[in-house]
Parts: sequence; structure tokens; C-alpha cells
Amino acid sequence: MTDPGDGITTIDTAKAHSARIYDYILGGKDHYPVDAAAAEQVLKVLPGARQAAHANRGFMRRAARLLARRGLRQFLDVGTGIPTRPNLHQVVQEVVPDARITYVDHDPVVLRHAEALLRGTPAGRTEYIQADVREPEKILAGAREVLDFDEPVVVSTIALLHFVGDDADPRGLLEALLEPLAPGSALMLSHGTADFDPATMAGIVEIYRANGVLLRMRSHAEIGELVAGLDLLEPGLVALEEWPHEPEDEALDTAGTPVYTCVGFKR
Repeated sequence: MTDPGDGITTIDTAKAHSARIYDYILGGKDHYPVDAAAAEQVLKVLPGARQAAHANRGFMRRAARLLARRGLRQFLDVGTGIPTRPNLHQVVQEVVPDARITYVDHDPVVLRHAEALLRGTPAGRTEYIQADVREPEKILAGAREVLDFDEPVVVSTIALLHFVGDDADPRGLLEALLEPLAPGSALMLSHGTADFDPATMAGIVEIYRANGVLLRMRSHAEIGELVAGLDLLEPGLVALEEWPHEPEDEALDTAGTPVYTCVGFKR
């Protein structure tokens, strides 16, 4: 789960960061002892957290592949997080070699890895913008340098908006990002929830809070409000385990993953 953060450009190794906690849970190497300690706390409360993190990445791959196969060739990935292969551009450009992808994240650790993110296919194009999800104007201005807003664009917000509090108006942020895009543009979204196990997820929220990270789990109804007005692709807004799997996906047991997912199209 990546954190939209506050636009800082230095790395505070004494304070846990959600992107680095997530990196540890995924089995990555780009974290510090404070992040590992917080992640181990999460794993004690939710032993399936590592499986859930990989399942969430699996949803990203399936949704992106599906949209690329439908002919969408422009992607705006907000809240990219620390690179984990396969990255979005690798998934999409395998289907559409000339696809264009713009990555967005505020985290200086991601900036450090931007060179790796930018290595796409010769026919396509990948770029990176350092910006916060709460800066939609900055994101859109940078994205226009790479993406053609007269053609459909896929906005990806994977495991992002549960790090955006209600006071930041996450629905308004989504609307601002989608408003200038052409009809037929799409939103890929996954969002944490406490619907399936309120007590456990309350413990997870407390661990993040104690480490200085806001985590706002939302119910099915609350997430539904975020995507209201979009035409949701079947099966709609569902638990991650209900999102269709494909034969080429690695076998993952997604049962009980505390995440809702959907893909919606702009009219």
C-alpha cells in the first residue's frame, strides 16, 4: 500500500513509511529497520498480509492486461510505490508495445528508482512525475506531456486512497483526475476495507497510526461513493477474491483479502 505523503523530497530513515512497509511485506529490499519493525507488527496481527499484498499486485496485472487487450494504450499510475516486477508498463507493453505510461509518486525512494521504471519498450514511452495525489493539477500538467487526453486514459489508483483521509476529499481528487480525460477512459482501483474482519483491521490501522501513517479503511458503500458515476465493468465493486482470474496468473489464494476492487469507465 503506497502512501500519497506530503511532498517531502528527503528520506527520513527514522520514521516508517507505508511504501517501504509495503515493500518489506512484498519481500523487497528497499526499506529500513523502522519499516521492517512496523511490517513485522502488521504480519503478527494479519499473518496473511504478505499474501494479500501479492494478491493486490495480481489484481493490478489482471486489470491492466484486460484494459490493454480492450485497446487502451495510455496509463496514468498514481501512487506507483517502490518498483516491484512486473511493473505496470511491463504488463501493458507486453500486450501493447507502443503503450504510454506515466508514473506518479511523491516518495523520494521511488524517485531514486525512477530510472528502472522508465525502461519500457522502444516503441512505447514511460515517464515519471514526482507529485502527490492531492495535487491533481500538477499530475495532469505533467501527464499531458506524455499522454493524449483526447484519447482514453486509464487512471490507476492501486492500494492508494486508503491513505487519503476524508478531509482531503478522495472522491473530489478522483473527479479532478478524470474530468479532463476523454470518454471511455477508465479507473483501476483497489482499496482496503475492514468489512470482513473489523477487529483485525482496527489493529492494523492502529499500527500505522502509531508509526505516523494515516490509514482510512472504508466500507463497500463508502468506496462505492468514490466511484459513483462510472460504468463499472463486471463483476462491479467486489472483494478482490471475486475479481476474475486468468489462466496465466500465478496461483494465489486471495480468499479473505481485505480489499475491494473495481474497474470503471468514464461516460
